[in-house]
Amino acid sequence: MKLVLSAGSLYTLPLEKVFEIARDTGFDGMEVIIGYDFQYQDNGALIRDLQTILPICSLHAPFLELDGWGNKIDQLHRTTRLALDTGIPLINFHPPAWMALEFKFWRWFNRVRNFQKEVGQDQILITIENMPCSGAFKLNPYLLGATGAMISFMQERNLYMTFDTAHMGSSKANFLQDFHRFYDSGRMRNIHFSDYGYGREHLLPGHGVLHLTRFLNHLGETGYNEALTLELSPHEFPKEEELIRESMSEIFDYLCQETRF
Repeated sequence: MKLVLSAGSLYTLPLEKVFEIARDTGFDGMEVIIGYDFQYQDNGALIRDLQTILPICSLHAPFLELDGWGNKIDQLHRTTRLALDTGIPLINFHPPAWMALEFKFWRWFNRVRNFQKEVGQDQILITIENMPCSGAFKLNPYLLGATGAMISFMQERNLYMTFDTAHMGSSKANFLQDFHRFYDSGRMRNIHFSDYGYGREHLLPGHGVLHLTRFLNHLGETGYNEALTLELSPHEFPKEEELIRESMSEIFDYLCQETRF
């Protein structure tokens, strides 16, 4: 199992610094979220510079509006082209949000018959992420909010999965049954790992209400051998770099202890 750090965990720092911290901590690689750093420069050159510090295991397609990146469909295709150009094996994206009235994206999403062929060109693994519930009524504002519907869609359209523990935990603290349903589908290729509690996502393990050590034990029993990607909020870390490094080392030691038997 690869231990990967999402660069979004420390997005308040320059990308190069985040990569250096991850390398020095011992992570096997990085997941890079396509954000504001990718608006006005040679993105291929940026990625290749970062790859000299630590391998990039995956790209996360934008979930913000970025100059020059177009709409959600354009963003997904452009992320794929960037992955192809720089040798990155996997990309992740969010499904359309019905509450945000993403109808054009929704219509395109439902027309794709084979995501690996039509988007990934049979060279890049295309994964979709399960999304969180929010608000007082715990509504999921995204398409495919139900586990069964998401599994059926992925199987019918040859789409793989990034499973997010905090997002799943936003609807049910004990999400292991849903995790096993997703895992047994054979579609899981990446896991975003963090805690959830008190209406907040992407907390450090132990800062929320999820049974994450139990989850890691179950994960080990399945023989999962893909990426476990630590995806935290920067607000979970202190501001000083030395203290950030100490905190990152502590969580990395915990992950090693629970996953590397």
